[in-house]
Amino acid sequence: MTERFEEQRPRLRAVAHRMLGSLSEADDALQDAWLRVDRADTKDIQNPAAWLTTVVARVCLNMLRSRETRREEPLEAGGNPVADTVVDPEEEALLAESVGLALLVVLDTLTPAERLAFVLHDMFAVPFDEIGPMIDKTPAATRQLASRARRRVRGTAAPEADPPRRRRVVDAYLAATRGGDFEALLALLHPDVVLRADRAVVPTPEPFRITGAHPVAKGAMASMGRAWFTTRVLVDGRAGLAMLRAGRLRLVLSFTLSDTDGLITAIDVIADPERLREVEVAVPDDRA
Repeated sequence: MTERFEEQRPRLRAVAHRMLGSLSEADDALQDAWLRVDRADTKDIQNPAAWLTTVVARVCLNMLRSRETRREEPLEAGGNPVADTVVDPEEEALLAESVGLALLVVLDTLTPAERLAFVLHDMFAVPFDEIGPMIDKTPAATRQLASRARRRVRGTAAPEADPPRRRRVVDAYLAATRGGDFEALLALLHPDVVLRADRAVVPTPEPFRITGAHPVAKGAMASMGRAWFTTRVLVDGRAGLAMLRAGRLRLVLSFTLSDTDGLITAIDVIADPERLREVEVAVPDDRA
């Protein structure tokens, strides 16, 4: 069966990555699954591919559940609210983009059972009667979990359609940050723009605040590494940004734009786990 495992490894890695959102954790899950397969009695297995998928999915489910029992780590060990160092960013970023970074962001907001049901059924066409036993649910209850997850991915419609101009501004902000284009970023900011970051962004006794286009732009330029793991999402129904790191939703950026000239007048950076749970994050229609 280990030979079949190696044959199936690309697909199994894809399952693990979508379940966990982290390339390193996906590889850890595959290693754990391989050891389980190597020790298992597989002579009566009639559908090796389905069985291997189940083994990997169960390992990932356990890992997701253990995440919920661990204390949340601060976004930074200290220092800059918009700077970050990512280990081996290119492969991780390329793989995330191939899946859809916005989708991975939203998947991290689901419960482990919802994520399992949605990923296995909607992304890998695993029948509900095969998924149910993994989470001790009936096929009907598993179908409901996938449906609930699907609604979370799509989000609740905003009271008013998200203006295309807003999406363009948010995309331009991300592009300028990724490309280190200070002048392009400065052109998007109101001279008196205010950036507000909660205490989880940088471990400080009080929330962090920067005022003025130049200071805000300089801070954003320090986030080029982090920007490759940031994507446009819907934040409470409006275009914003979200950053995924090590498979976890780490922060969201919510923007306030001037009604007259469309410049960014305020940026709210939310990283506190309690506040993040109160934010509705969804995949934009143009990225679904």
